[in-house]
Amino acid sequence: MRTTVTLDDALLAKAAEYSGVSETSALINHALKRLIQSEAARRLAELGGSIPDFEPGRRNRVWGFEEEGEE
Repeated sequence: MRTTVTLDDALLAKAAEYSGVSETSALINHALKRLIQSEAARRLAELGGSIPDFEPGRRNRVWGFEEEGEE
C-alpha cells in the first residue's frame, strides 16, 4: 500500500540508528510491528488475574514415556 507521510527527520534518523534498519519503508514496517507487539503484550498483561474463581485443571501424565528412574 502506498501512503504519503511527513516524518520528523531527527526522529526517523534516531529510529534508524537504534533499530539498525536504514530503509524508510522497512523502518516504518518494523516500527508498526513493534507497536502491535507492545500493545498486544500490554493488553494480555491487563487480563492477568481477571478470573478470580479459576482453578487450573489436572495435568495428566502422557502414557508411554517413563521419567528417569522409573521403569
